[in-house]
Amino acid sequence: MSVILPRRGFLKLSAAIGCSAAASPLLTPVSLASAPGERRLIVIILRGGMDGLDVLRPMGDRDFASHRPNLAASGRDGLRLTEFHGMHAALKDLRPLWADGDLAFVQATSTPYRDKRSHFDGQDLLEAGTIDLAPMGRRTGWLNRMLPHLPGAEERTAFALGREDMLLLTGETPVSNWSPEVDLTLSSQGLRLLELMMQSDPEMAASMAEAIALAGSDGDSVTFEMSEDAMMDEMMADAKEARKGKTHLKIADFAAEQLRGESRIASFSVGGWDTHANQQRALNGPLERLSEVILRLKDQLGARVWDQTSVLCMTEFGRTVRENGTKGTDHGTGGTMIMAGGAIRGGRIYGEWPGLAEADLYQRRDVMPTSDVRAWAAWAMHDSFGLPKSVFENQVFAGLDMGSSPNLLL
Repeated sequence: MSVILPRRGFLKLSAAIGCSAAASPLLTPVSLASAPGERRLIVIILRGGMDGLDVLRPMGDRDFASHRPNLAASGRDGLRLTEFHGMHAALKDLRPLWADGDLAFVQATSTPYRDKRSHFDGQDLLEAGTIDLAPMGRRTGWLNRMLPHLPGAEERTAFALGREDMLLLTGETPVSNWSPEVDLTLSSQGLRLLELMMQSDPEMAASMAEAIALAGSDGDSVTFEMSEDAMMDEMMADAKEARKGKTHLKIADFAAEQLRGESRIASFSVGGWDTHANQQRALNGPLERLSEVILRLKDQLGARVWDQTSVLCMTEFGRTVRENGTKGTDHGTGGTMIMAGGAIRGGRIYGEWPGLAEADLYQRRDVMPTSDVRAWAAWAMHDSFGLPKSVFENQVFAGLDMGSSPNLLL
């Protein structure tokens, strides 16, 4: 049974965990929607700020190695894609997709979000598809805003419910949600903290009451008496078990099952991308999980449906061009988008490369964005569902200039 708190409530509970809580493996709801036609669209949010320079390595840029003496050296194990670009070795299992034209990348792309580099604001802007954040409670997601323009779009029957939809598919048009197992453990101190918060936060009170009821309804007791150290140990154990139990594959299996049926749109997240330290090791896990998800989707969808499918993997921002003192990277700006699927015109790199000379960097620290990630999403939806360009520029992503078609889909 899933237990999902509103992100505002979760922030209050997880402050001690640090900024990587934004990419918790426990927050993995799946949103689904029906649509007419045979095209399928899967949007995967990579929570935590994926380092696009490590995933898609510009080995042909003469400044790459000087900015990253340790990380660039690890590129010896990378996979050459073009004369200029290499792919991180942890994505080696995706190499056949590249060769078959089912894998592509967009370099130096970003949302309009700039300067503050907050995970939660960055993720909200990515999923809202807007320039600025709307007040809490008025935010809607760009996938949801597209749905009313699709004739015959319907809500897909829900399976197991958490309380929060992904913002990406949140809005006036009904969609369905499902999430894998999550158990609930609270210390007595944590319970007291919740009680204090509930006094002034009715939304949190209602959410927590439902969370406790849901957590107990599958036969597992809800634990309250536990030290704070033990609670943290339990949380880390839950996260370890989630990875060990291949939760990401359960999500891929469920999404594929629905997309083989009535559903045409699915969205979920893959976390673990906040690589402030020891990135050479820390990035392997999330890249391997993402690779497994994509290959599992291909396998479970089957050739006929895979050939009609576009997978868009998007992150809230990129990371700094220079590695830091702990052999990691910090929050940045321009990043990389990964696209997969039989409907994608793959085997190529999209977008303009800005260069890594200091004068070419954004604020002399980050990759300079040369495109708006929303435009790539808009063209993928335009080509998938045949809606007019004006719908995306005026309503789905109000004020966006999509430019000319990049011919993303076959």
